[in-house]
Amino acid sequence: MRRLNIFLVIFTLIAGLTACDDQLDVTNPNNQTTFEFGDTESELQEAIVSCYNRIRLEGTFARVGYVIDAVRGDEVWNSSQQWYIDADNLNHTSAYFMAEWPWRDNYHVVNRANFVLSKVDGVQMSEDSYNQIKGQALFLRSLAYYNLATIYQDVPLITNYDDYSDISTMYAQTASQDSVLNKVEEDLTLAMQILPSRNEGGEWASGRATSGAAAGYMARTLMFRHKFTEAYAILKDIIAGDYGDYELTADFGDNFREDTENNKESLFEVQFMDYGTGGTDEEWTPVNISSEATQGHAVESNYAPQDKGSWGDCAASPWLYNLFKEEKCTDGFLDPRLYWTLVTYEAEYDAITGVATAAYPDGDPRQNVAYKDQLIPVTGDKDNDWILKFRSNTSQGGISIAKWTYARTDISEDVIVGLRTGINLRLMRYSDVLLRAAECENEINGPTQTAIDYINEVRRRVALPDLQLTDFPTADALFEQIANVERPKEFGCENGRGTDLIRWGFFYDAGRMQQLKEHSYYKLAPKQLYTWVEDGVEKQEEFVIVDTEELSAVNSNGSSYDTYITGHEYFPVWQTNLDTNPNLVGNSANKNSDNSTVFFEKGYAVRPVYNLD
Repeated sequence: MRRLNIFLVIFTLIAGLTACDDQLDVTNPNNQTTFEFGDTESELQEAIVSCYNRIRLEGTFARVGYVIDAVRGDEVWNSSQQWYIDADNLNHTSAYFMAEWPWRDNYHVVNRANFVLSKVDGVQMSEDSYNQIKGQALFLRSLAYYNLATIYQDVPLITNYDDYSDISTMYAQTASQDSVLNKVEEDLTLAMQILPSRNEGGEWASGRATSGAAAGYMARTLMFRHKFTEAYAILKDIIAGDYGDYELTADFGDNFREDTENNKESLFEVQFMDYGTGGTDEEWTPVNISSEATQGHAVESNYAPQDKGSWGDCAASPWLYNLFKEEKCTDGFLDPRLYWTLVTYEAEYDAITGVATAAYPDGDPRQNVAYKDQLIPVTGDKDNDWILKFRSNTSQGGISIAKWTYARTDISEDVIVGLRTGINLRLMRYSDVLLRAAECENEINGPTQTAIDYINEVRRRVALPDLQLTDFPTADALFEQIANVERPKEFGCENGRGTDLIRWGFFYDAGRMQQLKEHSYYKLAPKQLYTWVEDGVEKQEEFVIVDTEELSAVNSNGSSYDTYITGHEYFPVWQTNLDTNPNLVGNSANKNSDNSTVFFEKGYAVRPVYNLD
């Protein structure tokens, strides 16, 4: 009897355990893994959307990933002297906290694109769907690797999703910048062939990566490597409409407003929405994945006047402001690009508001208003102009930046800081295609009328007088016009200037480095003395103002490039990444090593400074 009881207990335990095992062997449909997801066309379409989501993080384009390239250039300085100070001074160490974010977030894009590419060949779908899914994944991975290679120089090249699951391949080795850009060129070549153009309409004309976007970034990659003949061929094809129909918008300001997004000039832009449209949870990092995440960016929080609520981190260089003032339109008015680029008071805006001008034949919209407040000149009236004359940083001064803000749109009265600005960041515009075509034509054939014509197409949009070929006797002269006049005024304070300075070799030539120093002079806390009578007593006080004075070594506090350390044209690899991954190697910024030897060994040349006066 005792033995029978033992057998019954054992049988009961076995039966119970078996029953429990059956009951627990259930797949949770709400907790899928990558092994279970991505086996249908609809799931891959969702995965592609998730790739786009990652280019809207702080380290990609929602704040730091966008601004650091501008601040390492000569058009923007860190007016707060805090957040971006090491990046602006080009002397950052591997401990610099901001060195982590673009690396982290761009590799999130790579990771998700690699997942899509690992699955797409095994899923049954139409040829069109296959091309669309694969082409977008290739483009977005290339976009991330272009960013990584131009920010960090040498980075791991990970293209196989399975590498993440194997400890022997998880810690990828550092690859050379050339190896990474070789892969970018390879992927973009295919993406150019299989992606639809914007002419297909629908989402292809309003936000998705197209063949035109791939062609544009292919030209950028080739020009970074001085492959001007190859780049020029692609640029001419874009101009000819082979990758969709593009043209300049009639109004330059249409490139910086919400109601004119994804317009005919845009090759690719990051899609953002106003605060509350998609949610209210600010998703600063990839860790914070919320279904109620905000859909905006924080570039406005860096660029806008601090008086209106921004962090006031960045301001435009006085050099850029005065560059705009050197040349008038054919009707005698200021270049309208100044209005959309910088927040300053200009007496001419009061005179032309609503009046037909050469740039705006239907009525000029420029007026001395920012965030619905009237701007007035500095006169010394304490009760008026010191409050309304905007400044980028209340303690440090600086010329506020209007691009990617609501300063000129009459939509908002204040800056609501954080990931809350809904203006799409246009990463590449048709004007860039035209000016790059002019640069390539000049590099290949010297100054020609063809190059001049490309430039004049951009200038005519804002009613500037045509350039004349006879004014540019050499290729050096025309390059100077393109690099230090046309491009700064068209793309001032946008992402890309820092990368241009690297590809042109300006960090590797004494004359160019001196020029960069002169462009980047800044003046800390410029003040205006105000006198007023209060209760019968005369009082005086100084207030920080926006100072647009043309600066030199004599009347400035210094230049961002005074502190440049050799090799720090690139961002250092973050020390924690180096400590975590034994296969990683630091770059020139980690080692303070000179990149000029490699630059010149490749056969690249730096065009000498040419005086255009």
